[in-house]
Amino acid sequence: MTPPETDARPASTRDTSPAAFCGEDLPATDPGASAAVTGGIPGHAAAVHGSGAHPPAPVEAPRLAQGREHIVAAVDDIPPGTSKIVPIGRHGVGVYNVNGTFYAIANYCPHEGGPLCAGRARGHTVVDESVPGDSVMVRDNEFIYCPWHQWGFELATGTTAVKPEWSIRTYPVRVVGDDVLVTA
Repeated sequence: MTPPETDARPASTRDTSPAAFCGEDLPATDPGASAAVTGGIPGHAAAVHGSGAHPPAPVEAPRLAQGREHIVAAVDDIPPGTSKIVPIGRHGVGVYNVNGTFYAIANYCPHEGGPLCAGRARGHTVVDESVPGDSVMVRDNEFIYCPWHQWGFELATGTTAVKPEWSIRTYPVRVVGDDVLVTA
């Protein structure tokens, strides 16, 4: 395998068109042709195609500022046994309703950076020799398990039995009237 070529020309003589950055061969534009106009992303100007420009990149939901208290949902929006990921910080925060008690935890697994809150919330397995199989699930939905490697974290504290020094951040949650507020 040969190493990729580098452009040794001075920056002032390099091609800086969108096609050069994307590695694409864009069609030459006919100045007399009418350009198609597309849009659809709220709050963004429409992109004009046919001018050699690329359409705008997809836009993520706006991130909420860190270090503040945010209204993230109505109580009814997160019924018991469900969760919601809210766009706070770089990775987001998962907000969970466990039997009427709300918890918030960072959406980031410290093991390999997986999207922690995309995993399943379930209980914790403990040994109980009095039951068939010698184990039983306790504390239903109080733990979140990363979808990548199944590391489990307690929603209330962010601790993990796998490697306790790699606990994940949790955030204070309070309910005021019908609103769920997270300080993150």
